[in-house]
Amino acid sequence: MPHLVADEDDDLPTPCIVADPQRQDDYWRATYRRERYFRAGCEYEDYAPAYCVGYVGYAQYGGEYEQAERSLFANWERIKGASRLTPQEARAAFRAAWEREARDSRAADPAHGR
Repeated sequence: MPHLVADEDDDLPTPCIVADPQRQDDYWRATYRRERYFRAGCEYEDYAPAYCVGYVGYAQYGGEYEQAERSLFANWERIKGASRLTPQEARAAFRAAWEREARDSRAADPAHGR
């Protein structure tokens, strides 16, 4: 699974550790084909970097997705590798992973969302 690393020239915060990246990867591997944005012909390897951008991005930036989207796209460009996703497809995948991580974080710590 790719890791996000901020360049020295970036004004991005240092990545936080995601509580359980293997759990996230297992979840998305099992469900990606059922997502509304799934495109036939794409494999999990196409989506995995986008999911990583989303759930690590939430741990890294927190807050509202819209405020972090520009940084998420920069991270996507760094780690997408051979992914065949269009930018719109990548956006949908990292938004889904961001929102899932946000829900999981709030459920684990109700004070987190306040």
